[in-house]
Amino acid sequence: MGKSKKKTGKGTVAKLPKTKCCVSKKKCSRCPLRMLKEGTLPEGYTVKRRVLVREDGKKVSKKKLAKAA
Repeated sequence: MGKSKKKTGKGTVAKLPKTKCCVSKKKCSRCPLRMLKEGTLPEGYTVKRRVLVREDGKKVSKKKLAKAA
């Protein structure tokens, strides 16, 4: 289960970032800081103070995040 993409009935789904960094020494694969550095963060999102935020200033919801990914 350590793969970056999950298979569903309709194809592959990208892994979603967490909304907040857990500050573990070994960064998890869903860490927003790691995803920002790798460039795999969905478009329109960024990280400020270890929290996932939208660039337009609106609230981050898991539903909208899933649509963006």
